[in-house]
This record gives sequence, structure tokens and C-alpha cells, in this order.
Amino acid sequence: MESIFHEKQEGSLCAQHCLNNLLQGEYFSPVELSSIAHQLDEEERMRMAEGGVTSEDYRTFLQPSGNMDDSGFFSIQVISNALKVWGLELILFNSPEYQRLRIDPINERSFICNYKEHWFTVRKLGKQWFNLNSLLTGPELISDTYLALFLAQLQQEGYSIFVVKGDLPDCEADQLLQMIRVQQMHRPKLIGEELAQLKEQRVQKTDLERVLEANDGSGMLDEDEEDLQRALALSRQEIDLEDEEADLRRAIQLSMQGTSRNICQDTPQTSGTHLTSEELRKRREAYFEKQQQQQDPPGHPCEKPNTSSGALDSDLGDAMSEEDMLQAAVTMSLETVRSNFKTEGKK
Repeated sequence: MESIFHEKQEGSLCAQHCLNNLLQGEYFSPVELSSIAHQLDEEERMRMAEGGVTSEDYRTFLQPSGNMDDSGFFSIQVISNALKVWGLELILFNSPEYQRLRIDPINERSFICNYKEHWFTVRKLGKQWFNLNSLLTGPELISDTYLALFLAQLQQEGYSIFVVKGDLPDCEADQLLQMIRVQQMHRPKLIGEELAQLKEQRVQKTDLERVLEANDGSGMLDEDEEDLQRALALSRQEIDLEDEEADLRRAIQLSMQGTSRNICQDTPQTSGTHLTSEELRKRREAYFEKQQQQQDPPGHPCEKPNTSSGALDSDLGDAMSEEDMLQAAVTMSLETVRSNFKTEGKK
């Protein structure tokens, strides 16, 4: 692509860009094209003067030139005369005479297209076609299968298309592309679109700078900082949860200590620890039987105290049941807290 000569749009000099892109070099300048335009104007003036310099047609002709203007526009006559210097001729592609020839566009070498005073070249370099429109940021590759459709679309949009007949001058790009084929990953944009995109990027950059200034230069948190903030928040939640669990466990221990004290007040002290309820019941029965034997004289029926072994078992069973129920409730509470914490962490 770098070897292809491509002049970009400057002012209204599209006719100059069209010719130079066609010939693949800086062959024409605005001064040279203006000279051709003035020559054409003089030839036309002389023909008009043959009818009399006082005629209305002649006075109308003396109005500003139709072959050029101050913006840099040049007519088809100027382009045609400029190409005659190189032995090249323009034939209207849209004309019925040329269409009757049924020539496949792929067999031509180049086209010049015009619409509303804008000129651009479509040329074959090597074995590939390129749109060398000066309004594009670079040459646009056109496939062989797409060429006919591209020209038909231009005609539908109102373009006039001219076939360039004759031998074009040799150029580096044509020689190079005879040996290799190029691929185009990204289509070139219109120059106006590129400028608009650059302008939008500058506006977005300015808006970002204003936001950063509004934040006292601290800027907005990037993704890493946001992840860090979330991790810290989860860590604080975990610490709070651990504190709550510790408080809850202390409350359980105090509650269990209170229950144990109540049980100890009703039961004798033993050297064993972690006795089962059945062992406690048997030891309690033995204790009361011994006390009863010491208090009652022989021969008197044994009157057991109100705290019978059944009542003791019931009291002890109730105390153990309450302790077990409290422990189970606490365990369920802790599991619920952990579950909620994990759910929040996933969010």
C-alpha cells in the first residue's frame, strides 16, 4: 500500500488529485491546470467572437469561466485536455454506445468518476483494483467481483463514469503489484469521518480531565482499586462476624455455667467428670438411700424424700434437654450467619 501514490483532498482541487492519482505521480499542479483552463477559455472566446463581439451570446460568454473557479474546480474539458498530453482519451462509460460493446469492466485499466463537481480515480494496479478517491484517508482495495457492483452503485447515485483509454505511464506500484497481491484488513475512512472521530476523542479526553480535576486530582478508581476496596469490605464483614460469633459463644458458656450450677446444687459433688445422666441417677439414689438409713431407726419403713429418683431424672433430663436445645439453636444461628456472609461475598 505504501508504494501507491495517493493525494488527499486539499480545498477543491479534486481534479488535480484525480489526475495525479491516475498517473501515479505529481504530474499536474493548480497552475498548470489553470493554464489549460485559460487556453480553453480563449479558444471558446475566439469561436464566440466569430458571431460578433456585440452579440448577446458573446457578452454572456464573457462571464466568469466555466472551466475553472477560484476554489480550484476544473471542468471535464480541462481534465480531458490534460490527459491528451499523455495520449489518453476519455469515453463515457454510461453512454449507450459503450454499453453496447459489452466490455467487462475488469478488462479495463482505469475509470474517472464525477458527481457534483467532485472527481476521483478508480485504477487497476498490478492485478488488483483500487479506489483512489482523494476524500479517503488511503487507497481502498476493490475486489474483482465487487468492481462491477461498485460502478453500478455509482451510476445509481448519479455519478458520471469515464473509461480512460490509452497506455498509462509506468509506475512503481504497478510493477510491484504485478508480482504480489496485497490484503487490506481495515477499510480507509473518509477524511471527514476521521477528523470527526479525532474531535470526539479530544472532547472525551477533555471531559475526563474535568472529572479528574473535580475529584481533586485523585481520579477515579480503576478496576484493581475497586477490587481492593471490595476485598477490604468483605474482610471487615468477616471480622464483624467473628466478633459476633465470639460474643455468642461467651453467652452460651455463661448460660451453660448457670445451668451447671443449678444442677450441682441439686446433686452431690463427685470426683468424676462428664458423667452420663444414668450414672448421675444411680449415684444420687445411692446417696439418698445411705442418708435414709442413717436417719430412720431399724424397723421403720423407709420414707424417701420428695426428690425421688424419678423426679431427679426428670429434672436432670429437663436440664440436659434445655442445654442441648440451646446448643442446637446457637449452631443453627451460626450456620445462618455464615451462609448470609458467603452470599454477600459472591455478590
